[in-house]
Amino acid sequence: MSRFRNSGSDDGDSAGIDMSPLIDCVFILLIFFIVTTTFVDETGVEVDKPQAASSVSLEKSSVLLAITAKGAVVYGGQEVGVGGVQAVVKRMLEKEQIPVIIQADQTVPSGLLVRVIDEAKLGGAQKVSLATRKEASGT
Repeated sequence: MSRFRNSGSDDGDSAGIDMSPLIDCVFILLIFFIVTTTFVDETGVEVDKPQAASSVSLEKSSVLLAITAKGAVVYGGQEVGVGGVQAVVKRMLEKEQIPVIIQADQTVPSGLLVRVIDEAKLGGAQKVSLATRKEASGT
């Protein structure tokens, strides 16, 4: 099979480049980028995080736990409770050591927050962080 197509005439006026290999390469690259893209896991609940002037961005690969205003502890859209935090963290840290990020509503009692942090540490987490929103500048 030739790279150039000729539609039957011998003068070479209608010769063109075969685009099939180029299209194949583009599709292979597209599949590669789709497969290697990392997706951020969300907790599945809306939490009103407190503001902090010292907030910084953390890694995208992390264990995200949420504590709602009603006191429910949620992981991956399912309520796990305080007792389930340790098991979730142990399971997620089996492959690699990643940080645990807790998204606590600003109305959550500090005692519940401390209990969730303790359970995460007992599950093997070396780094436990609290998610906050960046303080609005000019206020």
